[in-house]
Amino acid sequence: MDKIFQYREIIKKLITDYVNYGSRRDDIDREMIFDMEHDHYQLVNVGWENRRRVYGCVLHLDIKNGKIWLQYNGTEIDFAEELVKEGVPKQDIVIGFHSPFMRQFTEYAVG
Repeated sequence: MDKIFQYREIIKKLITDYVNYGSRRDDIDREMIFDMEHDHYQLVNVGWENRRRVYGCVLHLDIKNGKIWLQYNGTEIDFAEELVKEGVPKQDIVIGFHSPFMRQFTEYAVG
């Protein structure tokens, strides 16, 4: 199976599993955004809580140059480790929310 196709499927599975098994709030929708043409994948909260608008990215991953970039993780789950458990090699995972300088000190790819 093509590596990029496999990475797309893994990312979609992880986001879907998180939505299906995570806690829910009544008036807040979780929107899964899968842009497979440009390889952008997000989970966004949208709704209202006590007359206050709730809108924000919970999780954002991209596929760039054959690697999965974890751009944002607002969850309690270590999604980089979840990717590894699904068979993605650490050298194909970039922690995008770390500065380029700091990435060299992680066990994952620098870019």
